[in-house]
Amino acid sequence: MDLRAIPAVFMRGGTSKAVMFHARDLPASPEDWAPILTAALGSPDPFGRQLDGMGGGVSSLSKACVMGPPTLEDADLDYTFAQVMIREPRIELRQNCGNMSSAVGPFAVEEGLVRVPDGDAMVRIHNTNTRKIIHAHFAVAGGMPSYAGDLSIPGVSGTGAPIRLDFLDPGGASTGKLLPTGRPLDLLVLEDGTRIEASLVDAANACAFVRARDIGLEGTELPETIEARPDVMARLQAIRVAASVAMGIAPDPDAARAISAIPFVGFVSPAAPFRDLSGEAIPAQSMDLAARIISNGQPHRALPLTISLCTAVAARIGGTLVHEALASGGLGNGPLRLGMPSGILTVGAEVEPKADGTWHARAGSFYRTARRLFDGRVWVPAGV
Repeated sequence: MDLRAIPAVFMRGGTSKAVMFHARDLPASPEDWAPILTAALGSPDPFGRQLDGMGGGVSSLSKACVMGPPTLEDADLDYTFAQVMIREPRIELRQNCGNMSSAVGPFAVEEGLVRVPDGDAMVRIHNTNTRKIIHAHFAVAGGMPSYAGDLSIPGVSGTGAPIRLDFLDPGGASTGKLLPTGRPLDLLVLEDGTRIEASLVDAANACAFVRARDIGLEGTELPETIEARPDVMARLQAIRVAASVAMGIAPDPDAARAISAIPFVGFVSPAAPFRDLSGEAIPAQSMDLAARIISNGQPHRALPLTISLCTAVAARIGGTLVHEALASGGLGNGPLRLGMPSGILTVGAEVEPKADGTWHARAGSFYRTARRLFDGRVWVPAGV
């Protein structure tokens, strides 16, 4: 037979879906995972649809998660996230996916990697991509996670049981510093010689934030509108390349172009009314600011959870463009309401100034839902 099978589980986590693997079923080194994961997801696909695999043709549906025994004493398991490129035969291991992080705890319990008592359980997750700890809180009954519940999240139909994710000390996940340049506001010089102000922040994942108006947008556009503007998409890519070098992620523009996962690029604007992807009217008073994110070269249809946390952290740091966009202009640590393409996302971030003038992000929290969709074996070509 010219195909071989690998045990796997398919799960939704928040607004993403991924194929979930045990580390024991993959090569020992993550450097050897790319041929297997790209084959399983259906990449590379020049048509961008991943019809020959489990992927869905957009970045939020082209993901894999690998779980194994913990390598840290304060964790119950290790979790490695892989972003599978759609049109290219490669994976990115430089970032975490906050949405899929919500599926990791339930997976670990169902698969016997972690044993927890019934009731309100907590699983300590070590994300190897960012070397950070995440605490996942969820209900367990009869030794198994409970998926039925009343929580509704933007971008997902129906309701589910709440899963609370606490990202501990999220600053510097990608670069080692909450503010990689040491400043809340930088002036980026793009390759064409033009300049643009940006706030470069690294909390849970690295992101470069710019004003929507500085790239010719209002900030309330939906993904299809953004993609229909090649001039805007090209400028956002140029910003990403310049930010990557400024943040120390890449040594030069050529290297930055080869690293598509980070930094993310976000553009923000003050609260304003818009219609979300479902057609629902979202009033300005329901949000504190509007945010849109470019993820792996595509406008995200919601907000990546880690970048939602990064946005909330940036909003609490005086002098950033995100803080500038806040309707209240406050620096408090209360919940922040982000207006995004799928509706309103509420996120909490605890940020505090230090005596030396720097900032410290203590934690960030979200509520997500997740669900096991199917399990069994995923088939890949025998030669990979």
